[in-house]
Amino acid sequence: MSRPDASMSLLTNVMDHSLDDGYAEAATRKRAEGAGGLPRTVRAKLGLAVGLVLAALVVTVGAAQARVAAPVVAKEREELIDRIDSETDAADELESTVDRLREDVSARQQEALKESGGSGQGGLVGILSGAVAVHGPGVKLVVDDAKEASSGGDGNPRETAGFSDTGRVRDRDMQRVVNGLWASGAEAVSINGQRLTALSAIRAAGEAILVDNKPLVPPYTVLAVGDGKNLSTTFQNSADGLYLNALQENYGIRTAISVVDDVRLPAAPSVIVRTAQPRTEKGTS
Repeated sequence: MSRPDASMSLLTNVMDHSLDDGYAEAATRKRAEGAGGLPRTVRAKLGLAVGLVLAALVVTVGAAQARVAAPVVAKEREELIDRIDSETDAADELESTVDRLREDVSARQQEALKESGGSGQGGLVGILSGAVAVHGPGVKLVVDDAKEASSGGDGNPRETAGFSDTGRVRDRDMQRVVNGLWASGAEAVSINGQRLTALSAIRAAGEAILVDNKPLVPPYTVLAVGDGKNLSTTFQNSADGLYLNALQENYGIRTAISVVDDVRLPAAPSVIVRTAQPRTEKGTS
């Protein structure tokens, strides 16, 4: 007959051995490692120190390499600067040579036109090209901004045409004045002492008027050589003369024209002479 406590042996065995042998061995090994190793904080500080040492070593090596390479870089920089200075001096010298050659060509052209004769076709070419100084009867036309130049309002025709200030003389105004004088019989024209030629350009750069890329300031004094009285009358009755009169009446731009017995105009500073050649076509048989 079995013992009364025989059924309790399994429960007693579980209670006495709650952890199996594997868990027990793992716990024993962990306690052994904790007793013989370094604390966690010490290991962290040691790792940080090693990292700092490595970083310092990298910085030191980089600085040493930079010191070694610095003389080479400085030398290359000095050589580059020397090359730039040398090329700049060469470019300046070439520019000076070009300017001297231009002046020489212009002087030779003017001399050739003068030698072609002071009268007849040679003299006419010299006058029309602006290569020679001229004087004779003519007109003096002064064009100036309004006394109180002000910005135009809405619906103003000059503003819609590109004029930001209704009282300012613009490049297109001077273009019409000069073209009107040529059309009225002027033989030579200058603005503020600058001789105009067939290739002269009157343009604007901001608020300034340029004649052959040279800025002018008001008042604009236009001198024209020609039949003084007839030139003045023809110009004032022309469409360009009436346009200038409208600027005076509507926008306050000041104008004054007078006949002068002896107008003196200088030669153009630079003359480009071009000769037209007749075009010949060979007939086909």
